[in-house]
This record gives sequence, C-alpha cells and structure tokens, in this order.
Amino acid sequence: MTRADLLALTPDTLASLANRGLVKRAEKDLAAGSGPTVTTGDDGTVHGTFPDGTETVLPVGRGLDATDCTCAATGPCRHRVALVLAYQHGAPDRTPPAGDPLLDWSPGDFDDDALTAALGRSALTAAQRTRARGYTARVHRPTAEDPAPRVELPTCTVRFPVPRELGYALTDAAAALRGELITLAVWAFRAADAEQATEVSVGGRTGDGPTTPTAAAGEALYTAVALADELLLDGVQQAGPVFTNALRRAGRALTATSQHWPAGAVADLREQLDAYTARATRYTPERLALLLAELHARHRASRHDPAGVLGTAEAPVTPLRRIRLVALGCRIGGTARDRTAETYFAHADAGIALVLRTRWELTDDQAPTGHDLSTRRLLGAPLHALATANVVSEHTARAADRTVTLSRGRIAATSITPVGSAWTELPGSLLLRDTAAHLRAAGERPPRLIRPRVAADGVRVVMVDAVDEIGYDPAAQRLEAVLRDPAGNDVRLHAEYNPLCPGGLDALATALADDGIRAVSGMLGRAGGRMVLDPLAVLTAEGMTLPDLAPGAGDTTLSTTPHRPTDPITAALRTALTTLADAAHQGLRHVTPTTRTALTDSADRLRHTGLDHAARLLNDLARTVHDQGASAAAPHWVTAQIHLTTSLELHQEDGAPSGRPSIQ
Repeated sequence: MTRADLLALTPDTLASLANRGLVKRAEKDLAAGSGPTVTTGDDGTVHGTFPDGTETVLPVGRGLDATDCTCAATGPCRHRVALVLAYQHGAPDRTPPAGDPLLDWSPGDFDDDALTAALGRSALTAAQRTRARGYTARVHRPTAEDPAPRVELPTCTVRFPVPRELGYALTDAAAALRGELITLAVWAFRAADAEQATEVSVGGRTGDGPTTPTAAAGEALYTAVALADELLLDGVQQAGPVFTNALRRAGRALTATSQHWPAGAVADLREQLDAYTARATRYTPERLALLLAELHARHRASRHDPAGVLGTAEAPVTPLRRIRLVALGCRIGGTARDRTAETYFAHADAGIALVLRTRWELTDDQAPTGHDLSTRRLLGAPLHALATANVVSEHTARAADRTVTLSRGRIAATSITPVGSAWTELPGSLLLRDTAAHLRAAGERPPRLIRPRVAADGVRVVMVDAVDEIGYDPAAQRLEAVLRDPAGNDVRLHAEYNPLCPGGLDALATALADDGIRAVSGMLGRAGGRMVLDPLAVLTAEGMTLPDLAPGAGDTTLSTTPHRPTDPITAALRTALTTLADAAHQGLRHVTPTTRTALTDSADRLRHTGLDHAARLLNDLARTVHDQGASAAAPHWVTAQIHLTTSLELHQEDGAPSGRPSIQ
C-alpha cells in the first residue's frame, strides 16, 4: 500500500518539520548510495535499515518528530528524513497525474477525539482554557497557489501541508505549545466553516450571547475609559505626572485582565502625553483624538465580540522555534531625544510580515540621520545589513501585535546573510502579482478603531512590470509614482519626505527609474478608492535600496508633478476631524469661541458635501457645549469622532461617500 501522507511531504515541508540542513544531508546520502533499505508493513508502517545499522520506523498517523529511530537524536534526524525521501523515490505512484484537481479539505473536519489521539489530552485541556477566554483567528483555505490550509492565530501561524493528517501540522511556535496551538487552529477552521467566514472569534461566549466580563476586567476597562473622558474634558495642558501615573496603572490593569488591545491604546495615549510634555513632534492632536475615540469604540463594541475587540487572553509573547525571516526594509523615526528603527521581515512559512523595533536614546549633541544609524549594530550586524538580509534565528519571540524579538547575546544561534532573490520566493500572501485581486480577497474588515492592533498588517511586496510616472509634489513634500504590476493594475506610490532621512526621496527616485526594477515593498492600502503603496524598499537587479538608510543631503533636483487637490468629501471630513482634535487638545471645559465656530463651519461644509448625519453630530456637539456644558457634551464628541473617523476610512477605501457607520 502507498502512504499518501509521506508522498505529500515536499522538501520544503520536510525542512520546516526538521531543518534544511538535514534535508540536504539526507539527499546527499541517498545520492551517494547510503540510504536505507525500505520495507512497508501490511498496516502501512514504513521500516528503514541504514548501512550503519540504524533502524527507523514511520508508523501511520504519527508525525516525523514522534517516530522511532535507534540513533541518538531526540527529534527529527537525517535518518527519518532520508527514510521519507527513500520511500518517495521507490513509491510507484509518487508523481501525481497532470491536472490533478485541488483537494479541497478543511482541518475543521477533525473532531476532538482525533485531536486527543494525535496531540494528547494535555494539549486539548490547555486549548480549552484559551477557548473559554476567547481568541481570534484568520483562516486561509486551500488554493491552487497555496494548497496547504493555514490559520493565523494571534501569536503564531499553523499550516496543514498534508491533507487529512494532523501529525504533520506545522507551527512556528516552540515545541511545548505545538499541540495546544494546532488544536486552536482546528477549532478556528470549524468556526469559519460554520459561519462561512475567514475571520472568526472563537469561544469566550456562552450560547449565542457574549460572555459577561469578570469584575476585574470590567473595572479595568471602565477606569481606562473614565481617564479618557477626564483627559477629553480637561485637555492635555492639565494632564500632569499624577494623571500619567494613573494611565500607567490603568494599562497594567488592562494587561493583567488580558485586554491587550485597549492596553495598547492606553500605552500610546501615555506616550502622546509624554511627547507633549517634551514638546516632541511625535505628539499631534489628531493622534490624541484618535486614541480617545478608540478606547470608547472598543468599550462600546466589547459586548458583541470581546475576543476580537479587546484581545482577551491572547498571550503577550509566544516563543518561536527556529525560523527564517526575509528582510523587507526599514523605517526610521524619532524625536530630539531618541531615534527608532522599525525593521520589517517576511515570515514566509507563516505567510505574514513581522516588525522588529529598536530605540536609541540620544544625548544633547547627537542628531543622527537614518544613514548614520545604518552602521549601528544589531545582533552583531550593521542595521543596513540586517534590513537587507535573510535571518535564521533559534531564539525568537513573537507578540500578539506581530512585533518580534530576537534575543540579544545569542549571536551564535542567529545567522544573517544577504537577501538575494528571497523576495521572489515569498508566498502569494506576501508577494503580489495582482494587487487588485489581493485587496478584493481581503474582504471587509472591522473599522480600524476596533480592529486587532496588529503591526505590519498591510506590509507586502509588489512585483513591478513598469514604472509609468515619477514626480515630486513640492506642496505635499511627497514623491509620487505609478507602478504597474504584472496583472496590469496601477498602484500609486506615495513617499512623504522624512527630515531624519534627507537623502531618502533622492535614493527612491533613482531606484524607481532603474530599468532593472523588480519589486517594491511597503504598506499597501487604499486612498480615494485607489491602490496606494507607502514604500519601504526597492529591489532592482543591483540589490535592495532602503530610502530611510540612504546617504545624501536631499539636494537632488527632482522632476515635479502637479499638486492633486483633495476631493471635497475627504477635505470636509479631515477639516471636521481637525476641529474635533483641537477641541480634545484644549479640553471641552476650555473650548474657545473660535473652536465652537469652527465646529459649526465644519458642519456646514459636511452638509454641502451630502454628509447630513455627520453635520448634525457636529452641530449637536457645538450646541451642547454652549447650552449644557462640557460634561454633557463629552458623549457627543465621542460619537462624532467615531463616526467621522470611520466615515473617512470607508471613503478612502471605497472612493465613494459612506453610509452611517455601524458603531454609534
């Protein structure tokens, strides 16, 4: 009989189950005639005897790491890998017929008895505890390009490369967590199959209704929202150290009760206040207003989907086993007191992007540019080398927000090599040849205010067939270009000038004009209904160009492009949001007559563009502030901010006026 599970194990899958070095060693042994003698039992068990006397057994229904081998290895070894390859080589029907249809199957078909038999009772028990608290997941069903179904859990990805076999499921988490996470992935597929959905919340509910939060969790969220209201009423000028410490305590309480997404909003709010106190450019009234609205939005929506809206019970950090990361570029930021580098990586096996964050404190006499930082060493390599490298690490941890940590002081366990052609080998979830199809497949998502706080969610690599336009908009201080992907879609590239990286736009323009351009990485989204890419790096025949780390003073003369005026709806929404942000910055108790007039003027402008409901919300706010005072006006400000923020987001995605948002 033929073992279909062994025939389905490709070299890449074997490398994920073991490592690429063992696969190469096994292939070398087979080529040299040092492979095993293979026999197959009546029950399908495969036996292998090697020339050195080692005996290896591959029973049915057990993964590679749970098979038997007489060598000293405790996990996957070259003998196990060699036996799989030798069996495949000798199998009479090892090559599937041409045009074999895609096997459409779901890991959700496994019942709990099958999970217990394959993974153990302890794995099921641990997963049940997580399910009781609730978790979110995104499922990817088999396609012709990627026939292995997979599930994106908050802190790892689980793949099922062998149809209807649990033993060969792959996860990038550490071995101790493997069984629990595979179980959670199977349950996620069950929920997705039942709901005919791709993004699901699993558990955390009783019957058809939402789970009642614990008293501690409810109190923590209420306290955070109350602090947001206090800041909205009094403004940032009144928020001293006592208030900042209260925010810190609120954030700790949210984290302790596993409400990670509002905890992140509170941490960002505290950073905004610190930046305001330091007179740092990182503070903006618009960002402050957005965070205040986010806390209220998550509070309002939490009773419907606590796992998705609050991030309840998601592990803050999950240790990963040996993984390979492909660098996608770097983004430099900072203030007068610090510099930050966000280095983006593709985790090919998981099909997602991750980000490594680094921060340097500065002294009064330091003002490094991005190019100056490019020589700073991380993990034993300069930043510019790390941001253009393949990184293989055995000591990595991934947080729920997809930030990644590479352990310091473990250089021997981390290898850094040039990225080479690794971009072109990325899976279809990261490497896009048809950007329009990708954005259509992404489907509808919740509004950003209540979406999981995931870093690098929009980072992709776009293949480029041609660059049709390149120009600089002096009014917006922005380099613009039109890229054409292999499917013929136009993608607008927008790169804002970064004063910390003065040579960035010059280097970007040069790379885009290169006849050997192959791909551009960056944050992909929509603006005005059009596909827009905020670039991180450009791949040409000469290698990778990282604008934020490029040398130069930014004195190259760039060809200009006409300034494109904003459409009336976007302009009206942004003006109104700026007015709401000014009110939050001042504090509703201290709103000036000028701001009240700006509210009514913004309402008139919204009404003239057809956004009548938004106009009424602003008028209600202005009237309530004047007639009833700040405390009565606070709920009106929150509703207006949520409504306008969501309306602008939907308008940018669709390029058309949006209806009334669902969060009120």
